[in-house]
Amino acid sequence: MPEYPDVEVYVDRLTHHIKDRTLTKIRVVSPFVVRTFDPPINSIDGKSVTGISRLGKQIVLAFEDDLTLVIHLMIAGRLRWKEPNAKLARKLGLAAFDFEDGTLIFTEAGSKKRASIHLIRSAELPDF
Repeated sequence: MPEYPDVEVYVDRLTHHIKDRTLTKIRVVSPFVVRTFDPPINSIDGKSVTGISRLGKQIVLAFEDDLTLVIHLMIAGRLRWKEPNAKLARKLGLAAFDFEDGTLIFTEAGSKKRASIHLIRSAELPDF
């Protein structure tokens, strides 16, 4: 499981790559990874990332219009920065976050598929 220092590195690198940039599109390959249904996951398409932080071992991305995306990597989840419109690995790929200058790929190598994405409307984060 990514530990606290690993999550801090993710937050630092994500701040460098995506803060104040617009998410052109989210591509979800594995529907089990999205654990919320309202608002719909594609409602962050075209929104700018306004902040990046962590909540415990979870990565929190704040978007315009009071939308918050919480990424929980669990044991085998990883984030990778790739070229724009990068393809997802067939077995490992969960989701891709497309930006103009690159794509953030969310993968999970474990067989139990515990990694998750939650999209919520308010800045008040519930316990996950």
